[in-house]
Formats: sequence, structure tokens, C-alpha cells
Amino acid sequence: MAVTKTMTKAIPSEKSSKAQEWRLEMKYENDSEGDATYYTSTFSHTAKAADGDFTAAAKGTFNLAALTALCPVSSWDAVFASQVESVITSPVVPPVPDESFSVPS
Repeated sequence: MAVTKTMTKAIPSEKSSKAQEWRLEMKYENDSEGDATYYTSTFSHTAKAADGDFTAAAKGTFNLAALTALCPVSSWDAVFASQVESVITSPVVPPVPDESFSVPS
């Protein structure tokens, strides 16, 4: 399982030229599009300086690593692994009806 994580959105909310809040979005992909094992999911999170998630600073001081560190990646990893498990690796197989069965006498 080759999982790719891509930050797709990072929207700062500023006050006094400092980011006070970040709305973040990360796309997870299992394998490559077109593969039988391909699966994708998008997670989002809002980090707030007021909640102690980070120290307010100019938005330009935040690089990809700093923004990624604001995300609950370990939780997202677990959820995505569970999604892939239930959809790709071990999907639920519904029972097959036997229309030829006759009620015994």
C-alpha cells in the first residue's frame, strides 16, 4: 500500500498581519488512480492560535512542514488505513441468495 499525502488547502485568517487561524486540508491516496487498489479521502482541520495550536506569526513564516505539523496526521493515518481496509483490502462481501432453494416439507 503506497499512501500519498498532499496538502491541498492552507487558508490563513489574519489579524495585525499575523495568522490567527489556519483552515487546512490534506488529500490521502492509496496507490495510483486507475489501480484496483486506488482509494482516496480528504481530511480537514482548523488550527487556532487562540486554542494554543500554534503561535500567531506572519503567514509567510509557515512552510509545508509547519502547516503539516498543525494537522492531526496520526489520527488521519489511522482513519485512512481503516477506510482502505474496509473498502479495498477486506471489503464486506454480502451473502449470495440461493433462489433455487426449496422449503423442505
